[in-house]
Amino acid sequence: MSHPHPDLALPARLPRNGLRIVALGGLGEIGRNMTVFEYRGRLLIVDCGVLFPDPDQPGVDLILPDFGYLEGRLDQVEALVLTHAHEDHIGAVPYLLRQRKDIPLVGSKLTLALVKSKLAEHRLDPATVEVAEGGHSSFGPFDCEFFAVNHSIPDALAVAIRTPAGVVLHTGDFKMDQLPLDGRLTDLAGFARLGTEGVDLLMADSTNAEVPGVVTSERDIAPVLDEIFSHTSQRIIVACFASHVHRVQQVLNAAVKHRRKVAFVGRSMVRNMGVARELGYLRVPGGLLVELREAEEMPPGDVVLISTGSQGEPMSALSRMAGRDHPIRIAAGDTVILASSLIPGNETAVYRVINGLTRLGARVVHKASALVHVSGHAPAGELLYVLNLVRPRNFMPIHGEWRHLRAHAHLAAQAGVRDNNIVIAEDGVVVDLVGGQASVAGKVQCGYVYVDGLTVGEVTESQLKDRRILGDEGFISVVIVVDSSSGKMVAGPEIHARGSGIDDAAFGEVLPKIEEALVAAAADGVVDSHQLSQLARRIVGKWVSDNYRRRPMIIPVVVEA
Repeated sequence: MSHPHPDLALPARLPRNGLRIVALGGLGEIGRNMTVFEYRGRLLIVDCGVLFPDPDQPGVDLILPDFGYLEGRLDQVEALVLTHAHEDHIGAVPYLLRQRKDIPLVGSKLTLALVKSKLAEHRLDPATVEVAEGGHSSFGPFDCEFFAVNHSIPDALAVAIRTPAGVVLHTGDFKMDQLPLDGRLTDLAGFARLGTEGVDLLMADSTNAEVPGVVTSERDIAPVLDEIFSHTSQRIIVACFASHVHRVQQVLNAAVKHRRKVAFVGRSMVRNMGVARELGYLRVPGGLLVELREAEEMPPGDVVLISTGSQGEPMSALSRMAGRDHPIRIAAGDTVILASSLIPGNETAVYRVINGLTRLGARVVHKASALVHVSGHAPAGELLYVLNLVRPRNFMPIHGEWRHLRAHAHLAAQAGVRDNNIVIAEDGVVVDLVGGQASVAGKVQCGYVYVDGLTVGEVTESQLKDRRILGDEGFISVVIVVDSSSGKMVAGPEIHARGSGIDDAAFGEVLPKIEEALVAAAADGVVDSHQLSQLARRIVGKWVSDNYRRRPMIIPVVVEA
């Protein structure tokens, strides 16, 4: 198995008969999926998603792939293929189209409809190419064949990319539910046919590579929902992803059976379900839906709310309900169903919401206590099945954290892929497919690009470190006025603290130390304000550390008079 090494250099020139693959996100993480394929100077991109920030990235709204690799080459992009409409696969599309508006977006009917709806909010009108399973489309030197795959959103696709360098099968996100609600099975026959023809590189979803067995069917959730509805006389609130059309459909079906009205809560939920309903992917009986304002006035036993916020997002409807900052007031006897998985890193936020809802008297049902969620990703048994069907010459696990990628690589080895034909890469690592052999060829710069409000890419790691310090330890300001010519102190020092846990009066101990140091510095001819500010920073920092074992941010301000 080949895998990245910290001292990888920039890749050499791509051989004329080679295919280059560079992941700009999605490897070693869950999210930010984006892969660039290059053949003879032309580029094809598969997916362009976002990653949601961790708690140690304060103030950050979204994290984008690093488009730096495409700088100066955007005119070489033939198309952007979107495997499905989850945010970790389409969320960064608006930011890429800001750099080149006419990149053709390729995807299924529902995928393109949801993307267009998102782009309309950014005032972008994209060029689109609608495709369907079983179809072929060519974009420059890339011939693409599309396959139906089952996932937690309808209309998901896998794509086989053919060039003279070889055939690559990119599965996108998939599972093999044998009884899907829409009857749309993962096209195993197509995968097998492709395997018989010969697949030079398989790039497959690794999210559940550590989970044994096969996936539970989405249909198995229906009787659980039915039982919950049967035993609930008050309001029911179901929180799930705003793209999970099949999950919403099952809740609608249960609501109809138990004679409850339904209201959608959350802008993305309202938008996505509106699109799904218009295109026929969501079946809504007449008179079932009501507006949120109407639902607020209805008897609690007559209504179901389907809400965003299953990941504990601070400003989501569900989080606001838990904090009593929402028109819907949680009351004793209400039931909240968290019908989604826990995205790694969100555990603390989700449990905070669960505790908040429970404290208000609600019964909270979640994945750990009842079958109210099944994964959208294939576990190990299904991944092995695909490996055996496709029989790829080379294998590259994608879409997962490091532990998922390694587990999937181990499965590939068990299925007979030779160790030197298994490539474990991370974001920015360049993989070349030349003469039927995939191998690591180098690495390109590929970091996090942070979206903070209206700014994109302006927040640095250093600034995030400052934010973390301010959030964890607070800050202390030291104000000193010095004579501009002599460097002698003429006023101050004044010390003020915020969030440090140190009372301002306690700084009386350190003021004489600062004064002594400034007198000594003036005697030595030190008049530079920067040097004086660093001197004050060191003295205050050492005193705080010695006396309080804390490291707040210290902001010295030296004013020259």
